[in-house]
Amino acid sequence: MTIHSILQGRNHEIYSCTADMSVSQAVQILAEKRIGALPVLDGEAVIGIFSERDVLHSIRKYGHAAMDHVVRDVMTADVISVDRSKSAIGALSLMTKRRIRHLPVVEDGKLVGFVSIGDLVKYRIDKIENEAAAMRDYIQSA
Repeated sequence: MTIHSILQGRNHEIYSCTADMSVSQAVQILAEKRIGALPVLDGEAVIGIFSERDVLHSIRKYGHAAMDHVVRDVMTADVISVDRSKSAIGALSLMTKRRIRHLPVVEDGKLVGFVSIGDLVKYRIDKIENEAAAMRDYIQSA
């Protein structure tokens, strides 16, 4: 079970922002799309992550003026990413250890996907439920 498997079943657009976008504009995207984070792009390269946590930290630091800052001022610049070949369990472990909830999927320096811890947990639960159903079917047919 790899990140590729998780991305394959999706038809979701990857929402993103730029470092020069205002925090207010980025927050509007988060709210409208009902998502928790955006990859921050410079062209096709991921240069940061802008998340709900970044919004809270910026409000604590700048008060109401936080909304007038640009994303570059408040984003998480230490980007942790994976490629499609990473196992889902490995990605889940990485996210748990690093205390992050979103991972950009990057190949050849380009963003090709974006997964959340919820995506990984859902995929794992679905797999466990399918295995349990197969086991029940096997037992009932024996």
